Amino acid sequence: MEKLTAVRLAAVAALSNAGVPSPGVDADLLLCHVLGISRSELKLRELRGDGFQGDQREQFTALVAARRTRIPLQHLTGVAHFRYLELKVGPGVFTPRPETESVVQLGLDFVAEQGIDGPKCIDLCSGSGAIAASLASELPGSTVWAVELSDEAVGYTRANCLPHQVTVLHQDATNLPAELDGTMDLVVSNPPYIPPHAIPREAEVRDHDPQMALYGLGEDGLQIPRAISAQSMKLLRPGGYYVMEHAEVQKDSAAAMLREAGFERVAGHEDLTGRARATSGYAPHREPVPPTTNRA
Repeated sequence: MEKLTAVRLAAVAALSNAGVPSPGVDADLLLCHVLGISRSELKLRELRGDGFQGDQREQFTALVAARRTRIPLQHLTGVAHFRYLELKVGPGVFTPRPETESVVQLGLDFVAEQGIDGPKCIDLCSGSGAIAASLASELPGSTVWAVELSDEAVGYTRANCLPHQVTVLHQDATNLPAELDGTMDLVVSNPPYIPPHAIPREAEVRDHDPQMALYGLGEDGLQIPRAISAQSMKLLRPGGYYVMEHAEVQKDSAAAMLREAGFERVAGHEDLTGRARATSGYAPHREPVPPTTNRA
């Protein structure tokens, strides 16, 4: 019987030769997917010298061959891990990235610092629903909305968000119902923001993430983010908080964009790798309009 260790090592070498960025991790996760076990259990089985059962060897070989063509690992397993969640993903939806976890944390920190009980939060351009589902699962008593326009992606949004009682809106995130205006404590968005000339180098992103989720339109890639920022200002109550993810090179232009939209205390934030990852701002405390008086 062919042992797991020998097959795994051969898979790691094959993935490495194909230029897969993390061949060891990917081989482990594909093996775990085929065997239906955790990585810790995989190590135990390797130590025992276990092998495959039934057609597991053939399944694993096919998955490794597919991964060598740079089909995303998450498309092959059907899941992506984000913060404390396991999300359903696949073709047609943007695969959530670890760096976006720090964007979610900024929103969580705001709610904690302000001591908001039962916060109202909305995730614009939600995609897989990673942000919205994380907010709902980590903020007890919160009310969360997720907004996604793509017909292909919204099925994943619903699958990942509805178990956490998130309200999913299948519509344009830049044109939301007026009844939501001024009601949100927190708006978080990871909108499309890549400029048209900045084609991603990674094959997994370039060839498999939906174009609609990548390119932000306009010469600077910020046409959609500008509209999202304007919509966010409408959605937030006075003193509410907005966090938007963007590319490292857009740090200065993102800050200028938020100021132009009317946000105060605009600040940039780095991810865990030290790269500029997000910009945030607060909705101003609007002065009440004095009542008009009728003069004789």
